[in-house]
Amino acid sequence: MQNNQHKFDTKALHAGIEPDEATGAIMTPIYQTSTYAQPSPGVNKGYEYSRTQNPTRHALEKNLSALENGKYGLAFGSGLAAIDACMRLLKRGEEVISTNDLYGGSYRLFTKVHEQYGLKFRFTGMQNTSDVEALINKNTKMIWVETPTNPTMNIIDIEAFAIVAKKHKLLLVVDNTFASPYLQNPLDMGADIVMHSVTKYIGGHSDVVMGFLALNDDEIRAKLAFIQNSVGAVCGPMDAFLAIRGIKTLHLRMQRHCENGAKVAHWLKAHPKVDKVYWPGFESHPNHEVAKKQMRDFGGMISFSLKGDKMENAFDLLSRLSVFTLAESLGGVESLAGHPATMTHAALPKTEREKNGVTDSLIRLSVGVEHINDLLSDLEQAMS
Repeated sequence: MQNNQHKFDTKALHAGIEPDEATGAIMTPIYQTSTYAQPSPGVNKGYEYSRTQNPTRHALEKNLSALENGKYGLAFGSGLAAIDACMRLLKRGEEVISTNDLYGGSYRLFTKVHEQYGLKFRFTGMQNTSDVEALINKNTKMIWVETPTNPTMNIIDIEAFAIVAKKHKLLLVVDNTFASPYLQNPLDMGADIVMHSVTKYIGGHSDVVMGFLALNDDEIRAKLAFIQNSVGAVCGPMDAFLAIRGIKTLHLRMQRHCENGAKVAHWLKAHPKVDKVYWPGFESHPNHEVAKKQMRDFGGMISFSLKGDKMENAFDLLSRLSVFTLAESLGGVESLAGHPATMTHAALPKTEREKNGVTDSLIRLSVGVEHINDLLSDLEQAMS
C-alpha cells in the first residue's frame, strides 16, 4: 500500500508493504538469496542479483521513502556509506559547505577520506544564512546540514538554506538522524536529499547498522542508484527486515522518547552540579523558534556539561549510571550515555571540539523509553 495521503502512523505500518504474493505472509519475507532464476537470458522477474535488487530491501526503501514524503529511497550498509554515496556525486575540485558542529564520523569521512581525492570542505556555524553565503564560490556544489546537530543540538533552518541552495544552484543534503522522519521532513522544506543513520531511531532496537537516502529528483536518484550498485555498500535482507520491523513502532517510540527527554532536560537544568543543558525545547535554546517551526517535538537527545568542566567528573558520573548504559550510538529503546570528546567526536581535533562546545565534561544522553522515575533516580544517584 503506497498512499502518501495517509497519516504517518498508518504509513509506518503499511506504506510500500504488501502481503507476500506466494503465501499471504503479512510480514515481508527475508529474501536471503544472492541470485534469482531467469526464464531465459536477459529475462527476469525484476530481480537478477541481490547487490542490485532485493525484494526485502526494496520494501524497506518504499516504506521509509514514504515516511519522508519522498519519491525514491536507497538503503545502504551504514549511515556513513549513505553519506559517502552523496560525496561521490561530486568531482575533484568541488566544494561542500558543512555545519561545523556535526557527527565526528562525518567529519572524519569528509576530511580524512574525500579530501585526499580532491574534494574541499568548509565548516561554519549555520545559525544564519549569511555565514554560509559568504563562503559560496564557483566550486561550491553542496550544503551539508545536520539538525539537530551532534552533540550540542544546534538547530539549523532547513527552509532558509533551501532558498540559499536554489539561489546558487547547490544540492542541499540534510542529515535527519536525530529527528527521525516522525519529527521532521526536510524534503517538504526544500532539501534535495535526506540522509538517515537507520541504526538509530528508525531501527530503534540497537540491532541493525544501516543508512538511507530519500529524495524526489529522477536524475539524482539515477546517479545514486548507480553508485549504490557499483560500489556495493548495500544492506543485507536480514537488516532490511529488522528495519521494517522497527519502523512499525517508530511513532509510538518517538512519542515516549520526546516525553522522557523533556522531563530529563528540565531536571538537569535545575540541578546545581550542571552547567549547561543542550536541548532545543528550551525557549532559551538558540533557534528555538526554528525548532518549533520545523519539528513536531524536540526529541530525546540531550547534552549537558558539568560545572568546573573536568573530564574526571564526567567519567565518574558515567561510571555510576546503571539504567543509562555507557555506550556509543543512540536512538534505541534503552537509554544510553556517552562522552563525545573521547567517543563519538574523538576524530575531531581538541581545538575544533572545544570551539564547537564539545568540552571535556560534556555528556550526551539518548533518553530511552523506560519509566521516567527510574531514569531520574539513576541520574540523581550518579550525581550525588
